[in-house]
Amino acid sequence: MAAARGLGRSAGRLLGSLCGRSGQPVRELRGVSAPAAAAAQPGSYQAQSAQAARDPAAFWGPLARDTLVWDTPYHTVWDCDFSSGKIGWFLGGQLNVSVNCLDQHVQKSPESVALIWERDEPGTEVRITYRELLETTCRLANTLKRHGIRRGDRVAIYMPVSPLAVAAMLACARIGAVHTVVFAGFSAESLAGRINDAKCKVVITLNQGLRGGRVVELKKIVDEAVKHCPTIQHVLVAHRTDNKVHMGHRDIPLEQEMAKEDPVCAPESMGSEDMLFLLYTSGSTGTPKGLVHTQAGYLLYAALTHRLVFDYRPGDVFGCVADIGWITGHSYVVYGPLCNGATSVLFESTPVYPDAGRYWETVQRLKISQFYGAPTAVRLLLKYGDSWVKKYDRSSLRTLGSVGEPINFEAWEWLHKVVGDSRCTLVDTWWQTETGGICIAPRPSEEGAEILPGMAMRPFFGIVPVLMDEKGKVVEGNNVSGALCLSQAWPGMARTIYGDHQRFMEAYFKPYPGHYFTGDGAYRTEGGYYQITGRMDDVINISGHRLGTAEIEDAMASHPAVPETAVIGYPHDIKGEGSEASSKNSVWKSHAEAPEEDNHGQSSGSGGHHHPGGPQCHHGNPECLPEVQRQASCLSVMGSGQDPVPTPLTILPECSTQMCSFPAVSEAVLSQSITHTAPV
Repeated sequence: MAAARGLGRSAGRLLGSLCGRSGQPVRELRGVSAPAAAAAQPGSYQAQSAQAARDPAAFWGPLARDTLVWDTPYHTVWDCDFSSGKIGWFLGGQLNVSVNCLDQHVQKSPESVALIWERDEPGTEVRITYRELLETTCRLANTLKRHGIRRGDRVAIYMPVSPLAVAAMLACARIGAVHTVVFAGFSAESLAGRINDAKCKVVITLNQGLRGGRVVELKKIVDEAVKHCPTIQHVLVAHRTDNKVHMGHRDIPLEQEMAKEDPVCAPESMGSEDMLFLLYTSGSTGTPKGLVHTQAGYLLYAALTHRLVFDYRPGDVFGCVADIGWITGHSYVVYGPLCNGATSVLFESTPVYPDAGRYWETVQRLKISQFYGAPTAVRLLLKYGDSWVKKYDRSSLRTLGSVGEPINFEAWEWLHKVVGDSRCTLVDTWWQTETGGICIAPRPSEEGAEILPGMAMRPFFGIVPVLMDEKGKVVEGNNVSGALCLSQAWPGMARTIYGDHQRFMEAYFKPYPGHYFTGDGAYRTEGGYYQITGRMDDVINISGHRLGTAEIEDAMASHPAVPETAVIGYPHDIKGEGSEASSKNSVWKSHAEAPEEDNHGQSSGSGGHHHPGGPQCHHGNPECLPEVQRQASCLSVMGSGQDPVPTPLTILPECSTQMCSFPAVSEAVLSQSITHTAPV
């Protein structure tokens, strides 16, 4: 890593570690500390919620002024109209997101720790200060500029969780480029589809990734993808391992190029409504959609929800174990915590590597204050018993969080009583890629207010939920159910679908005119709290990932041996939901619970052969078992950032020797339909 050593102590250490409508004009304000925002909101939770609903300008205006660092003050707090899909916040204002996340903290406390990278190898964490992260971000930003990236250009980031991935996101923000992070587990086909939709000029990746002790061939996947991406001019390749990979004419060794660059890069002043990033998610129509998030409103909402929902305090170590490829990683690993000057944990591994105590050993060693993870992982770890938790000191924990799907009562109780010793606040959060940040959660609330198990409960400030009946009428009162809609805009929400505003309107604003339709159903309790009851469209939520049934059906039908097919969801005790597909005398399931194996490794259950945690054959054909195991093994690296078991969906063909080799459909399903709704 000679190139890394040439970068200077800070950036070199980071890169080297990769291997081993109303509103008054506001005054310009620079560097006001985040806690001042809380002081700008006197009164109770109820009073603040009422103000945010009644007068958004009076509520959000002072918060934006006092929380963010502005180059030019905004003149209008908000201008939104759901009937046309027009959403605008802090109009006329200009700022730079990377300045808000880095420079302001470097000015105050340059040696405070910004990131703790919990690498795949246990006990080898790397700490990165705000100064080091800023210098690395600037070098990477200058590298992008040298290779032709300008304001408004799109950059694809295909990297697992790492400090350099965070620097890549912030480098794009610094020069006004738009990043789209693609989960580093998606296939080449999936990556290519997103690159082409966004018309990216550059891909940033690693030679290889590590996860759960396995090597993931990231560069090979990128090589295959960019064959079909005419807009790609360069592939910037950093190194996570010492292994060499093929370098073609478009490939650039990132460490060497960054070593040539200056550690200072002037930030681009961006309009509040300029694009910050695209993030692709899925819907029932079968085509992933690039949701557009913009600058000031998104950053403000991520920072405020991070601070208030999790009770973040200066000096805390915030541990969100999501992958940066999902919206949770964007909002609560990168932008929210860094805007607040927090220390954010980057978790590269899995909950069960090298054993089921990995999370809790990490909590003990890093002294994590807030732990934010998915119910899928909780349900998995619950099955390993309490001993793996109690083995480690978790006294540093103050807040536990659940994200990605509604958490069941058993998992909630275990997380609260066993992991949190019945003393930690547990927040079950509901939100989506589209919302940009947490919308419903038990906190913030009145002092000492109750928290009910397995329930999101209270809307965040500025979130105004309504329930709608099948006729499109508002359902009044309590102890009622309906389609969950939001009747008022909030700063963090997505602005459009990239290149297709009509689809944005039809998906979110046409079903219930005048309201944002979440796609979820909800129950409002007798006490006025909200409980999410699940998806209302043809989308299955597996481990917090959206699997569109239309996408799965289309992918299966693309195989010549499948004339027609149908896909439905079914309850699954670990993943929340599983998917079952049927097609002319055949049935496939994804991640049904595998029965125990006997001493010969054969299933002791009846009705087919099983692979633990993987797909099932329901026809009892013994010739299928090797193919089941092969596909589960080959595709296991596709698991989500929360989930150590194989990928959420692997589909096998009808059981015959001729059809057992079915990689096309497996790949198509994985590349097209593993997407994300509620965050993981």
